[in-house]
Amino acid sequence: MSFSFRAAALFVFSTVFLTGNTFATVKSPVPYATASVSVTELAKGLDHPWSLAFLPDNQGALITERSGQLRLWTAGSGLSTPLQGVPPVWVAGQAGLWDVRLSPDFAKNRRVYLSFAQPGEKGEPHVALGYGTLSADNKTLTDFKVIYVGQPALRSGINLGGRIAFDAKGNIFMSIGDNNQRINAQHLNQLQGKILRLTPEGGIPQDNPFVTDKNAKPEIWTYGNRNPQGLAVNPRSGALWETEHGPRGGDEVNLPKAGKNYGWPLATFGIDYSGQPIPEAKGTVLAGAEDPIYYWEISPALSGMAFYQAQKFPQWKNSLFIGALAGESLIRLTLDGEKVVPEERLLGDRQERIREVQVGPDGDVYVLTDERDGKLLRITPES
Repeated sequence: MSFSFRAAALFVFSTVFLTGNTFATVKSPVPYATASVSVTELAKGLDHPWSLAFLPDNQGALITERSGQLRLWTAGSGLSTPLQGVPPVWVAGQAGLWDVRLSPDFAKNRRVYLSFAQPGEKGEPHVALGYGTLSADNKTLTDFKVIYVGQPALRSGINLGGRIAFDAKGNIFMSIGDNNQRINAQHLNQLQGKILRLTPEGGIPQDNPFVTDKNAKPEIWTYGNRNPQGLAVNPRSGALWETEHGPRGGDEVNLPKAGKNYGWPLATFGIDYSGQPIPEAKGTVLAGAEDPIYYWEISPALSGMAFYQAQKFPQWKNSLFIGALAGESLIRLTLDGEKVVPEERLLGDRQERIREVQVGPDGDVYVLTDERDGKLLRITPES
């Protein structure tokens, strides 16, 4: 089934432009650019799908469902039954099965990485990362190995992060939200509100920023992050980018750099869900912390992200696509280096929560909608 429409709306938004060390905030009611896109529904009936990873050689894509299933979608056969060999997950709120990513050496080792909430010995949840080997028929993960388990246990299924991405060395970035324990995002002896960096086997890279700090967990890459819902490496620069849920407002795009503090909860552009200020917040800027390169005062509830560098659609070149949950849209940010220029929103007329976005090997954009009857959609510019 195919649809086309124009997405245009009037919103108040705030942007931050980076020029040296000076940030100028622009806040004005301006219309987003009008965009025409074509949408093809490829699959439906997914249970809150969370992540999407394309297999090589047109073999389809792996899709996680938060309730614990990993499925294969192919153009010829649609959705498979759940793959065997997936580890048990703890499901509550935002907790469950999260990201799926292929090893950078997948052609040699057929390794598939999963991030998830793992039930502990007493049933308590822990953030976990592991991998299994995808069988030749793409129906089973064999010899699944849990390589990292976050300690201590999670307090609840709130603000969990769970995204993973690989750096140029094959090391793994993994995001962990503050789990609604706000101030722990500033404590280096706690995992809440952090981005971690691990080796492909779950160990600690020796060039991590806090390896020699006895008062810090050595897996930490950045801190002061509230709920990092998107991680992606910019193919042009090799730099890690992150999208982050603010509280009520204050969603951010950051460039997470080794050892840096991103301010939460001492600095935020958002407020509490009660409408009151964040109790720990000192303002929108924190001395010694990094400012976002872009933020929203009205929260779209950011999720997965993907850079567009394919040749197929030149009008989308140098774009960053971001899913919006509460905003029920696909956001396209045009980039000029590390500066965000125009913003555009797509799919708003569908009124569906966008959880994941990836660029397929064919150069089309693919998204997952976060619903009990979730969908896989293919997005192209309308000709």
